[in-house]
Amino acid sequence: MGSKYTKRYTEEFKRDAIALVDSSGKTVTAVARELGISSESLRGWYRRAKADRGEGESGELTSVEREELKRLRKEVREQQQTIEILKKATAFFVKENDR
Repeated sequence: MGSKYTKRYTEEFKRDAIALVDSSGKTVTAVARELGISSESLRGWYRRAKADRGEGESGELTSVEREELKRLRKEVREQQQTIEILKKATAFFVKENDR
């Protein structure tokens, strides 16, 4: 397979790779090299795992918070659309009654 295909790793593999960084005392780069994966991938997983444990950079969201944020943004968008539709309907009915 060419490099344009990104490999999909299981959650278990990601957890094990993260645990290896934590337990081995090796750098993310060294562990990634040993596992034959890109250090960018492992660094991303490691950062997310730390954030999920509440050890991330301050202000970094956990996966749960990220999911909730996505859900809330979608909800707000839908509510805004509903409000726009109701405004138009209200304006229409006001005009109809003025005749």
